[in-house]
Amino acid sequence: MFIPQNTQRFSLMDIDTDRQSGFLNTLLAGERSLASNMVADFIREGVSVDDIYEQLLKSSLYKIGVLWETGRIGVATEHLASAIVQAIMNDLYPTIAATRKQPKTVVLACVENEQHQVGIKMVSDVFELAGWTTHFLGAGLPTDDLVRFMNSVRPQVLALSMALSFNWPTLEKMLQTIRRIFPSLPILVGGQAFGKGGQERLLAFSNVTYLSDLYTLKALLTNPASFINANVH
Repeated sequence: MFIPQNTQRFSLMDIDTDRQSGFLNTLLAGERSLASNMVADFIREGVSVDDIYEQLLKSSLYKIGVLWETGRIGVATEHLASAIVQAIMNDLYPTIAATRKQPKTVVLACVENEQHQVGIKMVSDVFELAGWTTHFLGAGLPTDDLVRFMNSVRPQVLALSMALSFNWPTLEKMLQTIRRIFPSLPILVGGQAFGKGGQERLLAFSNVTYLSDLYTLKALLTNPASFINANVH
């Protein structure tokens, strides 16, 4: 497993905790218009998309995920918050997509049976900002279909997301299958499930990079050879 060392934090502006809390409460209340206006205010203030994704959207959804897992909110509230965040990301996409393309391709998907796709969409958008061609396949994709698609597009990188820790066996099975067919393909893995640990389980697979946050990804993308050519355990 390749773990990036001395990663620079690519934040341009920290979002203060009061405004983070305000945004979280807006999501919990299902106030889509207000949440969208808050993000628009951040954009006008010069906050980068990376910082909005990492410090506002991802941070809020992780907290909402904990509230759901501990039974403090229902699944409907969690789904509504995720839908609002996805709508906000869709609104931001025209800015994200306006980038000169590089001759590099990444396939992005959730772990099979995983239904939480917002995190991997954020990863996809960071690749877009770096000029990569992205194939975002989202949630609920069987491994066989993922492999079939990868055979057709031949990506330079595969990115997988896992939000719930009970999907560990599924992730490991997927990695075994993918490694048999793509023995040296760089694979990026991350998601909320890793907040409970378990990264050492990735040591069984070569050329797998654990991503703790979007800043780590952005740092890697400034020097893609650092992980594309990393074929170590």
